[in-house]
Amino acid sequence: MFNPFMAMALNQAQFALDNGEVPVGAVIVKDGIVITSTYNMREMNQNAIAHAEILAINKACVALKSWRLDECDIYVTLEPCIMCAGAIINARVNSVYFGAYEKNNGAFGGILDCTKLTSIHKPTVYGGIMEDNCNEMLRLFFNKIRHDVKESKDCQPINRYES
Repeated sequence: MFNPFMAMALNQAQFALDNGEVPVGAVIVKDGIVITSTYNMREMNQNAIAHAEILAINKACVALKSWRLDECDIYVTLEPCIMCAGAIINARVNSVYFGAYEKNNGAFGGILDCTKLTSIHKPTVYGGIMEDNCNEMLRLFFNKIRHDVKESKDCQPINRYES
């Protein structure tokens, strides 16, 4: 089912894809109004915590002049990892809407469910929003990575100094 905020997150994920990043986009909404939107920038910034969710939370806190985002919802194209889930919980985000499930690193039901580990705040979580679109973008990215790795193995430079 189409969701306009997830569609915006997918547009952000496309920016990530275009910049060689894992295609994850995030949008934070308050009262039906977009507060911020961004995408993964780990490679671009060479920063391990430059995940889309972390960047979006930071920008929303600045825009709203508050660390509490309890009247906000986040839309993200991939199930958040444990770091991002922790940030979402600590920022008191009301609801999390994600697209693709992440069985290896997802922290809202994938590898674990952070809402069961905390008494601080438990956001409402909805998964599988525009899941096929989100999965397709991730599939394109990882197919390109596999293709690039294969090509680089096929084109190994010759070591002139080997006997």
